[in-house]
Amino acid sequence: MNDHCCVLSFPEYVDAAQRLAAALRLPCRAIDLHRFPDGESCVRVPSTPVEHAILCRSLFSPNDKLIELMLTSATLRDRGTVRITLVAPYLCYMRQDAEFYPGDAISQKIIGAFLAQQVDTLITVDPHLHRVHALEHAIPALRTVTLSATTLFGPCLREHAEPPLLLGPDRESEQWVRTIAQAHDLDFAIAQKDRSGDTSVRVELPSRSFKNRDVVLIDDVISTGRTLAAAAQQAMRAGARSVRALATHGVFVEDAEAFMRNAGIQDVWTSDSIPHHSNRFALAELIAAAID
Repeated sequence: MNDHCCVLSFPEYVDAAQRLAAALRLPCRAIDLHRFPDGESCVRVPSTPVEHAILCRSLFSPNDKLIELMLTSATLRDRGTVRITLVAPYLCYMRQDAEFYPGDAISQKIIGAFLAQQVDTLITVDPHLHRVHALEHAIPALRTVTLSATTLFGPCLREHAEPPLLLGPDRESEQWVRTIAQAHDLDFAIAQKDRSGDTSVRVELPSRSFKNRDVVLIDDVISTGRTLAAAAQQAMRAGARSVRALATHGVFVEDAEAFMRNAGIQDVWTSDSIPHHSNRFALAELIAAAID
């Protein structure tokens, strides 16, 4: 006997997987992982065969996870799984979409081809795309579904006594800022960013008044936190009353959170695409609707 469809969870993302399974009214089964002392992974899928497996795993800190995904997918296929859907709310390796220096690996293209070999459908949220604007162009051989968490940001934005001013720290963030501002009838502005290294960023605000405004910074990913910190410092110098930050994905590399708070950002809100104490909204219902 086999299960027609179930959600399969990995250890570090089990809470989000269980929320997704509950939203879909499906069973949630665990994938067991063991890492040997030399770093190799041992994967064990559920003993009951699954016709349609929904793998729920966010691909932050991705390198081990990609190997484990390959092992999991191959094992499921061997045990009779016909269809594999990967729910990866945070999708890795989307940043490098061109050869910036001779010999650069175009990781978006390479990892995209790898994922297309492992699963039938990929569902993700606010992928970090630049010059390639649609996920189906980044991973052309795979059926992809791209969702946006911007529809869930409303409760955080309504916590202010007065409507906040939304601020995008760079041109790449404009797509999210504009969508949220139009949905909630809010003012917004877009800054300009000059990056000279992974952690060296300069932000220039647009020509408009920030005096006595509650500013909410909007971005898709918080990684080192330097971009949002630079934008917050400029907003405070321009007279902002408060600065908060709202993003879909909170990666928080090393001292990112402390660095942002030291720059004057009072609150940081993220989705549960990556487990963190800043998580304020769950993606389960959004993803479940796409799967249904």
